[in-house]
Amino acid sequence: MSTPALLAIDLGTSQAKAGLVSLDGRLLALARAAYPMSTDGATGAVEQDPADWWAAIRSMVGELLAGAGPVDVRAIGVDGQGPTLVVADADGWPIGPAISWLDARATAEEAELSAATGQAGWVLGILPRARWAERNRPAVAVEARWYLASWEWLALRLSGVAAETSLPGQVHPDRDRIARTGLAVDRIPARVDAATVLGPLRNDAAAELGLAAGIPIVAGMADAHASMVGAGLLEPGDAIDTGGTSGGFAVYTDRPIALPGTFGAAAPISGRWFLGGAMNATGKALDWLRDDVLAGSIPVAQLLAEAAAIPAGADGLLFLPYLAGERSPIWDPTARGAFVGLTLRHGRAHLTRAVLEAANLALRHVAAPILAAGLPVRELRVSGGLSRDPVWDRVKADVTGFTVAVPAVVETAMLGSAIAAGTGIGAFGDLAAGVRTMVRIVDRYEPNPVACAVYDSVFASYVALYPALRPIVRGLVELDPMVPHRS
Repeated sequence: MSTPALLAIDLGTSQAKAGLVSLDGRLLALARAAYPMSTDGATGAVEQDPADWWAAIRSMVGELLAGAGPVDVRAIGVDGQGPTLVVADADGWPIGPAISWLDARATAEEAELSAATGQAGWVLGILPRARWAERNRPAVAVEARWYLASWEWLALRLSGVAAETSLPGQVHPDRDRIARTGLAVDRIPARVDAATVLGPLRNDAAAELGLAAGIPIVAGMADAHASMVGAGLLEPGDAIDTGGTSGGFAVYTDRPIALPGTFGAAAPISGRWFLGGAMNATGKALDWLRDDVLAGSIPVAQLLAEAAAIPAGADGLLFLPYLAGERSPIWDPTARGAFVGLTLRHGRAHLTRAVLEAANLALRHVAAPILAAGLPVRELRVSGGLSRDPVWDRVKADVTGFTVAVPAVVETAMLGSAIAAGTGIGAFGDLAAGVRTMVRIVDRYEPNPVACAVYDSVFASYVALYPALRPIVRGLVELDPMVPHRS
């Protein structure tokens, strides 16, 4: 007898995840697959080949079907990195590589479109990259039919239906004003609500994936939004640390709020909005320490265990986690990382502890203006593989001062896509009902008042460090051959 299940696919920045999830939220099987990224520091280019995404999906689905036992896949949900642009032809095939959200070449186009529409760059999504592609890729003018975000392209590949997905209350750029800039707005597909059925799984995709044709394909959303759903955010004050390579913080509100220094937008749940910000490499910093500094010789679990033996404040060692520049809250692509306070008595465990603390000091830095405005944070839901480790979660609670809650399924974006898939086929009345059915919290960590007092002092030093180092770093950046458009 087969188990009813939802198939969810999460196209992350450096790897994909796919899972089979029961209708009550149990994770039946999980698979991961990495794919490469092409970068050119001299131009700011960051690209990926959607064919690599598709190969990863085929591999993962095959692994899931082989290992999960008999399942009856009722629907497929998708989410993805963004705003990453895929330019596709009339049959849905990509025209050239996808232009990553990390790509820095469309700065002028973003300014142009922002001026034309009066809307901030984040509202414009993939459109500045689309305008850049029109100007710089000759094939686009001749062959392009669709401008799609990563999850929209995947939904097209699965269903044959091109659609721009939307959340309740989401602000979209004015197409008439966009058209005046010369951008081909007819290549932006018709808009549909996320968590609605686009169509059945097409025959060719079904054959490649080893699935039955006709499975409903449900319109998806950006991975950050899916992660909010999968982490169980419902009420004002519910917050999330999105984890992953970059890291980010968001907290739900009951109304749109404009707050300087923060990013605000519609949340996936109707009647909710969020405030927060995204960083660039807080999660990646630990990978860098393990893989590049320590040559992959020490498992992460051992590094975390060693760090647990170091007291709060890392015996006076502070790390600035700007290894890839930084987004929120400083918005400086030329920012650089630093260890400050090093002495001969600081060893590997201190370095690890400082990196862990910095990831959470960065989170606190993003949350600071939100808390200063008097908005509540009731609980911080965590996501990603590191959130399974008690050391990581305890440090997070102590540095931020928030109660940290760990979901049973920490692959929250993937679970969020499963919830959207179930909602699309009517298994739940809406996303909120799906969250209540499928999300469970298995651990909570309360902040330690003694450690919190230490981190209040450390946080003051952390906030002061970037502006103090910035004049020095500017001179060093001039020596970096990978920085685009150096003076």
